[in-house]
Amino acid sequence: MSETEYEYDELGLVAGLEIHQQLDTATKLFCQCPTDLREPDAATRTFTRYLHPTRSELGELDAAAVEESKVDREFEYLAYDTTCLVEEDDEPPHELDAEALETTLEVAQLMDMKPVDQAHVMRKIVVDGSNTTGFQRSTLIATDGEIETSDGPVGVEDLLLEEESAQRVEETDDGVRYSLDRLGIPLVEIGTSPDIASPEQALEAAERIGMLLRSTGKVKRGLGTIRQDVNVSIADGARVEIKGVQSLDDIDDIVRNEVGRQAELVEIAAELEERGASIGDVRDVTNVFEGTESGVVAGALNDGGSVMAVALYGFDGLVGREISPDRRLGTELSDHAKRHGAGGIFHTDELPAYGITDEEVSALRDAVGAGPDDAVAIVAAGDDVAAGAIEAAAERAETALEGVPEETRGANDDGTTRYLRPLPGAARMYPETDVPPVEPDPADVPEPELLTEKVDRYQAEYGLDEGLANQVAYGRRMPLFEEVVADGVSASDASGGSSDGSDGVDPTLAATTLESTLTELRRDDVPVENLTETNLRETFAMAESGDLAREGIPDLLAALAENPDRTAEEAAEAAGLGSADESDVREAVVDVVEQNEEQVESEGMGAFSALMGECMGALRGKADGDLVSQLLREEIQKRA
Repeated sequence: MSETEYEYDELGLVAGLEIHQQLDTATKLFCQCPTDLREPDAATRTFTRYLHPTRSELGELDAAAVEESKVDREFEYLAYDTTCLVEEDDEPPHELDAEALETTLEVAQLMDMKPVDQAHVMRKIVVDGSNTTGFQRSTLIATDGEIETSDGPVGVEDLLLEEESAQRVEETDDGVRYSLDRLGIPLVEIGTSPDIASPEQALEAAERIGMLLRSTGKVKRGLGTIRQDVNVSIADGARVEIKGVQSLDDIDDIVRNEVGRQAELVEIAAELEERGASIGDVRDVTNVFEGTESGVVAGALNDGGSVMAVALYGFDGLVGREISPDRRLGTELSDHAKRHGAGGIFHTDELPAYGITDEEVSALRDAVGAGPDDAVAIVAAGDDVAAGAIEAAAERAETALEGVPEETRGANDDGTTRYLRPLPGAARMYPETDVPPVEPDPADVPEPELLTEKVDRYQAEYGLDEGLANQVAYGRRMPLFEEVVADGVSASDASGGSSDGSDGVDPTLAATTLESTLTELRRDDVPVENLTETNLRETFAMAESGDLAREGIPDLLAALAENPDRTAEEAAEAAGLGSADESDVREAVVDVVEQNEEQVESEGMGAFSALMGECMGALRGKADGDLVSQLLREEIQKRA
């Protein structure tokens, strides 16, 4: 568990990573739809699908897909004004997006990978509703790479280019609702070799891969744009794939807790073997709970449901045993029951509780033939749900006799995991016949500059201090910084066109605006997430041309954040911003000095700091601070 630090080499820890990163392309992988995300309330219509597993080329069915299909669900999809027939699976996919392929080849270079001679699109069966097709399209682009960590190299087995799944919005009464805005966004999947031998190395490897991806400047940033899956096993355990780790910082805890979970399950299996444990038959024990005061059980019975039970012979005290923080063997059984619609299970290691009395527990044990060394699990729900749920819990208890089951698990926010489905197998893959193969050519693809190299260059070339250089290089607006600093930006190209060849924006101004100023505005509850790159380009263009004083940049960005559809000039005019000429600035300075004439006469230049603040306030960001400072000194000296 989290407090325990294991001897990982003695346990035989083996781990690998699968990193999934969205690419920042103009269009989706197999159609020309934009890759922008929408709010669900922007949807213009909906449609529904029911999905079922299909057989592979060899006539096999994937076990994970079969289990997923046992849950009867309707999938509803939110469509938008840009949603096309490809996204709806009413038209064949178009050719593989060239921009996405080029970026993937850049990633391959950074990890010393060998591109394949010919890339074939494959279909990977997925019937959880996250794809309208019932499968995900995936293409192997490169193999046999390597990254460095402080504990030695980690191999990179494969690099795939895939289409992102639809975004899960919410559970509905009939199934699941998905949004189609995310479906089809290009996604790279990077799979490492099982070379990772500690939680710390897993975190370092993930951070290294994340840095390499961001070095391209062509990946999406923000919550949900990168996901990490972790494969973990110990010598006496089994391979477990943990999906959906949202934060890099969670990876070491995920690995640490999974090692602990498997070690505990191995010990439980040894104890069960020593006890000669076994699993009983499922039985209907509804009559035991007639007139019960348990709200959960009574609610199920009042709705016409039943209580189903299974005896777990030799399991007494082990169902309630903690196997990872705040999760027990009983939680594992409950996860399986929930997959079949139940709210969970009760078991005798935690009873009497929840309104279930000692007398009912005793009657329950008698009903299933359980003795003092045995445990009993129950499910109270509708007849069909209760039967399927208790069977699933019993099957999971059966695997506890053997130790650690191979399975796919989901990452929880607290660093623990929950059961999702069995591990998928090779039967889930088969060729995509609607997309022609491509021949990746890395010859014309430049190798990106590493972020670590950018930090050094920003300090040497632009004079940024190390902290600011790091912020910019690792920040989400690094490509915009490089664009405006290297080439400048004019009013004519502020909408995203090519530069007019003018000198670039001052690097320190650009860096502090993109990192410090936006951070300060965010802390003041300004919705800076509304600002577009066009807003920022136009703001820099006004500052560069002298139409906006540097001190006015925060006020202009705050105004644009509230209404990003306006141009910077429109927002500046509405907010009374702009750049005052020298005569106007001097007039404002003289007014401040004359209003504080006594202080100037008595303190001389000692009054400068206080009056400087008043001057800047009076000018409201319309004048450059250096000019105000110069004129204020002149006016004070005249009167001193």
